[in-house]
Amino acid sequence: MAVQAYVLIQTEVGRAAAVVAHVRDLPGVVAADDVTGPYDVIVRAQAETMDELGRMVVSRVQRTEGITRTLTCPVVNLD
Repeated sequence: MAVQAYVLIQTEVGRAAAVVAHVRDLPGVVAADDVTGPYDVIVRAQAETMDELGRMVVSRVQRTEGITRTLTCPVVNLD
């Protein structure tokens, strides 16, 4: 079963649309949307393991120009 997470992203002012356009095409990204509030972009991502997910966020998402901060929230099943 794949590991999934929401990645909450803060961007430089005026860069949210460009960040969404870029991260949507990254491997492992299921969805990316502009939002309002304390974060500018929310990404739904998945990988085979938590380690792969972490590597994807650090090596791909965080290297996107215009991103200033990320917060990764893994999805848990409470059933």
